[in-house]
Amino acid sequence: MFNPAVNALILFAVGLVAGTLNVIAGGGSLLTLPVMIFLGLPPTVANGTNRVAILVQNVGASWSFQRKGLISRAWLLLAIPPAVAGAVLGTLLAVHIGDLAFQRILALVMVLVAAYTVWRPTPAAGGEVTPAPRGSRALVFAGTFFLVGFYGGFLQAGVGFVILAVTTAGGLDLVRGNAVKVTLVLAFTPLALALFAWSGKVDWIVGLALAAGNLLGGLTGVRLQILKGHAWVRNVVTVTIVLFAIKLLISG
Repeated sequence: MFNPAVNALILFAVGLVAGTLNVIAGGGSLLTLPVMIFLGLPPTVANGTNRVAILVQNVGASWSFQRKGLISRAWLLLAIPPAVAGAVLGTLLAVHIGDLAFQRILALVMVLVAAYTVWRPTPAAGGEVTPAPRGSRALVFAGTFFLVGFYGGFLQAGVGFVILAVTTAGGLDLVRGNAVKVTLVLAFTPLALALFAWSGKVDWIVGLALAAGNLLGGLTGVRLQILKGHAWVRNVVTVTIVLFAIKLLISG
């Protein structure tokens, strides 16, 4: 164990890396959760505390994407209501159930998303926004976003990969998909955080130290992917997914 000042520096540095990673691809929580546990937090408290950093990070990232005009309101109108409903149920479950089984599930999902990202033809980067699905297709996507919200409320770690898989399947390039991702996570995280806090599973001091790094990392991630474009983001997503999937399989 380190003294509080050293702990705060560690958390800030880890948050900086995780925030950048979360906005570019996802999986930053798979870095922050083990570090918080190493520093002495029980796993369930680390799971709740992580939402403080996620909330702050996505406020900054959503604001940056909005300034660049990359957020599709039509996609958000489709995604947010079912995702919020799912997140409430997932969080209520997370308060009482551990996450070991979900580590295995997440590892499998990450490998599948990596394969999908590698083999799917690269969608157009930039240009017109892909319209949100309509009719029966919209119902399928709404149901999928409910499951995304459920998982995000329960564990959060790796939810960005799943959201990107859904938006890519809907025809969005990875830059615009990331814009939808960070805004969607921002929509359901306050409720999840409130439920964790109500259950006494949030360490606010740790969370705020981590959040400071996440905020700066999130802003950095937005700038990097706008500058580098879709192909660079795709490569980062693929490598990140594979590395974290291996980590989950080893530690699970």
